[in-house]
Amino acid sequence: MTKKKPIVALIYDFDGTLSPGNMQEFGFIQAIGKTPEEFWQNSDNISSGQEMNHILAYMKLMIDEAKNAGISLKRDSFVSFGKSIELFPGVKEWFSLINEYGRTKGVVIEHYINSSGLTEMIEGSEIAKEFKKIFASSFWYDENGVAVWPAVAVDYTGKTQFLFKITKGILDISDKTRVNESQKDETKLVPFNYMIYFGDGETDIPSMKVVKMFGGNSIAVYQPSRREQFRTAQKLLRQERVNFICKADYSKDSEIWKVVTTIIDKAKMEHDFTRLQLKMRNRSL
Repeated sequence: MTKKKPIVALIYDFDGTLSPGNMQEFGFIQAIGKTPEEFWQNSDNISSGQEMNHILAYMKLMIDEAKNAGISLKRDSFVSFGKSIELFPGVKEWFSLINEYGRTKGVVIEHYINSSGLTEMIEGSEIAKEFKKIFASSFWYDENGVAVWPAVAVDYTGKTQFLFKITKGILDISDKTRVNESQKDETKLVPFNYMIYFGDGETDIPSMKVVKMFGGNSIAVYQPSRREQFRTAQKLLRQERVNFICKADYSKDSEIWKVVTTIIDKAKMEHDFTRLQLKMRNRSL
């Protein structure tokens, strides 16, 4: 039986999507005495020089640089750095406003993070409480609570697994059994056509494509001041990897607001139409 209220899942990348930079650039890189350019160049050198996954490379570099700078990388340290993360216009108010819009339409709105960034830093941000689940990279901690090794490294293809977890209502990041079990579409918590994926760059392309391919909507977010990012968004739209491109402004009545509220309206109508069909079908039994 179709649920009384549809659930629409809003799934966000973080860096460049909700925040104007990489989260490591808001406190951590300054604390180790590097510039963002130096840190990311070193990370790229490690990755290419060792044929290493680029997410594992930056996480390894964070541990090494913190040790060299005499910084204890405990979970609380990451959370503290996360408090300095800047957000795009309207992001802080976005969640309550869009939740209320959904409520007035009879739609349940759920928010998720799907990021190659760090769970611990996102947990320190002003908006951490808004998410049902944060799917992101994270560290493993020793007996003293110090980060010593990556526990989860989420790269561009790894992000797609979390879409399938969301559709089935699986919140355990380590689950590898239930996510692969067959499940009928009508029993899934959030069908793909009720998903909206927000991303800004290359690490989001597989997820954007998967959501769009299965009937959902993908939005490429860009900063108008960054021409290269705008051109990337245009390219994604031209290649039909996303449904929409929007300026990184989450204020009420902004372009992204109008796109998302229209998608919510469409989801509600589709849900009501399906319920009506089932009701008519049951009359013939």
